[in-house]
Amino acid sequence: MVAPTDLRYRFVEAGIFLTPVIRSSPKLLSKIGFPTAVRAASMFQEKAKSIYRGPKPRRDLVTEWVSNNDNAVRRWPIYVGGLSLLAVLLNRTISGVAPVADASSSQSRTDILALGLAVTNLLTGLVWLSIQPKSISAVTPQGVGCRRINSDVPDCVVTELLWVWDSLSSATCCKSLVIVYGNNCLLQIGIAAESSTNFGDAVAVDATRLIQGSLYQGVMKSGKQSYLANLSLYPGRSELLFLPWNTQAVILQPLGKEGIAVIGGDTIRGFTSVDQAWITLIAEKLDATCSKFASTLTSAVQNI
Repeated sequence: MVAPTDLRYRFVEAGIFLTPVIRSSPKLLSKIGFPTAVRAASMFQEKAKSIYRGPKPRRDLVTEWVSNNDNAVRRWPIYVGGLSLLAVLLNRTISGVAPVADASSSQSRTDILALGLAVTNLLTGLVWLSIQPKSISAVTPQGVGCRRINSDVPDCVVTELLWVWDSLSSATCCKSLVIVYGNNCLLQIGIAAESSTNFGDAVAVDATRLIQGSLYQGVMKSGKQSYLANLSLYPGRSELLFLPWNTQAVILQPLGKEGIAVIGGDTIRGFTSVDQAWITLIAEKLDATCSKFASTLTSAVQNI
């Protein structure tokens, strides 16, 4: 519970953060009263709304309606095509034109065009119904829990590495994280592939093999993040044997010119553009920290 002598209200409105701290005696707070403070907060929010003059997001009402009525929209071409066929046949019957098509008759040529358009609508509707968007959901990584860290990593670096893991695993679909820096594996945490020789043990990261692989070389050459949105479509997944076999997506994030972070996710295309930009910023901070202790690192690792 918040102490009566230290009452803190936090308001967030239109990107404005207000943190007033009210320090007073219990007698003064009793005079103010909590409902009064709530009314003051409401008044401040209304005032902030009236002051804000920034751009407002636009709503595409047509897109929203189509998205909410997807199945009905997919059937529309069938309805239009069916009604068009009936209209052509009804017009042919009522107008008294012979049922046999005559190339010299303008009515017959018009009816043929109308029939072609109607059939096209019918076929389009059938195609739309047969092609449904595949639902993408998270999977459970098949592997074992792993928590390994280089034994020579200073405590300050360990703290930052674990902070990176906690942040990524909490805010994104990240389920596996491997950090290699200066030809050494600093961290392997999360779900890892299970060893075929030692039951229950995680497959250790072979930093030398990873560095020699095409994925690492391509990322370091470009100096930019590589996002494998659907890992099953990439033959280079054979270089990531330390990840669970059913890892859905992987981000390969360079750490300066000396290392790389391998981030495995449990959802196809699960990392958004915001996640990718955020991971890039985290990598810059991690590179600045690791570069200070790169000379003291070895390949020895320990379980924690």
